[in-house]
Amino acid sequence: MTPTSAIEFLMWLLIAASLIAILATRFRTPYTVALVLGGLALGSLRLPIVEKIYQSNRPDWLTPEVVLILFLPPLLFEGSLKIDVRQLRKNLAPILLLATAGVLAATLMTGYALHWEIGLPLATALLFGAIISATDPISVLAIFKELSVAERLAIVVAGESLLNDGTAVVLFQILLAGILTGNVSIANGIGTFVQSVVGGALVGLLLGYLASKITKRIDEPQIEITLTTILAYSSFLVAHHFHLSGVIATVISGVTVGNVGATEGMSPRTRLALWSFWEYASFVINSLVFLLIGMEVQIHELISAWATVLLAVLAVLLGRAVSVYGLVSLSNLFTERISLRWQHVVLWGGLHGSLSLALALSLRGDFPYRGKILALTFGVVAFSIIVQGLTIGPLLRLLGLSAIDADNQFALARVRQLAVSACQTELQDLLRTGVVSRPVYDQLHEELDQQAAALQSRVAEMYSKDPHRAESELQTARMRLAAAEKSSIEAAVRSGFISTQAAAKLLDRADQRAITAGTKR
Repeated sequence: MTPTSAIEFLMWLLIAASLIAILATRFRTPYTVALVLGGLALGSLRLPIVEKIYQSNRPDWLTPEVVLILFLPPLLFEGSLKIDVRQLRKNLAPILLLATAGVLAATLMTGYALHWEIGLPLATALLFGAIISATDPISVLAIFKELSVAERLAIVVAGESLLNDGTAVVLFQILLAGILTGNVSIANGIGTFVQSVVGGALVGLLLGYLASKITKRIDEPQIEITLTTILAYSSFLVAHHFHLSGVIATVISGVTVGNVGATEGMSPRTRLALWSFWEYASFVINSLVFLLIGMEVQIHELISAWATVLLAVLAVLLGRAVSVYGLVSLSNLFTERISLRWQHVVLWGGLHGSLSLALALSLRGDFPYRGKILALTFGVVAFSIIVQGLTIGPLLRLLGLSAIDADNQFALARVRQLAVSACQTELQDLLRTGVVSRPVYDQLHEELDQQAAALQSRVAEMYSKDPHRAESELQTARMRLAAAEKSSIEAAVRSGFISTQAAAKLLDRADQRAITAGTKR
């Protein structure tokens, strides 16, 4: 394998991904669905040029090291960047239950069901259960936006997917180590799990906070995006070096940057560039993973093993149903209730994707039953993305959850306000740098002012009908103002304008206001 042939192979994969994306857009098919079908087609083609590419130019990109270290961190980081911590905190009880106990319950149910159904060794069946327990609802969340589904339902689905990745990977690693060593200890497993998760979270929080502080001091999109790329991989590698959870570290670092660095230390222009970069990175990595797995698992193998794959699908759905209906009912006892209709969506919207494929691919070539695990994983992923992904929309309509309600109208109006505000800021920069002339600036400025006034009137009307809508924004603003006040006091001390004693009193008052604002949330 030469560098030239590796680049050639990569180019062919990107060409295939681009063609699949074009076809998906033309036929209004979710891209992940098209990727699964494209991967199956590529794995089954026997055209001379395709055979030549497969056999002579194909690099060995499916080793455990490449899959876990090259592919996994960017997928995890991109998914965690846009998670709102405040919304996550409000729904923490059901999300944590589903992402921890839910993964364990689904792993046990799936593993024992497969062991009983097809005679797979119990330890191997449980390993498959851990591989397939992580959810990846990219297509579902896109459909949620299109149909304007309630924000809380989307947060529960996205939050569970974000956190259960780490649980699934740690559980997978514990079971894999037990199989390879022949010694599975429940006590040691629990201790390793807690140490791995907590340690990984601390590593991710520390590195994410450090990166956020650095972004506050610079305003160069290219540099800041590069820093996030370094953070995505370094958080994974540092945690991995200390035998902690690299997955948890990467997720927490992404959440930290998304909620601290991006909101407080980046300009709107930089944030937009950041989201675009990571969406593209996710597009490329997802494309590569799906197309590479399509070369490993060929369609005739799935067809010949259709009965086994169907049993695996039923086992996975059974494990998912037990965890969702059982644990959400438990969380309803001490937190805001999640209706049974929503539970149906959480169950059916728990799709499986790139992470499950990456974990299956990470098994070494001489691992017992690797071929069967790979086929079952791809079969379940294909079913969940194609069947569940294409039917989640009709299910939402059937359950009456797709109507645009007042909350969604309010959210749309506020997003449009933020967008107009960003345009006004950008227009000022264009005038300052001479990109636009004064007459053009005046015309565009007047148009944006008219849009801003209309939106302000609309939002004010919604506030008057429901004063509670402003509560969250009010408390956030109070906390930000208190933080700004503390920063100005600290700057005054450094400049010698006031004494440290006077500053201490002022800082105490600012702290009290910040605490009061936080408790009112």
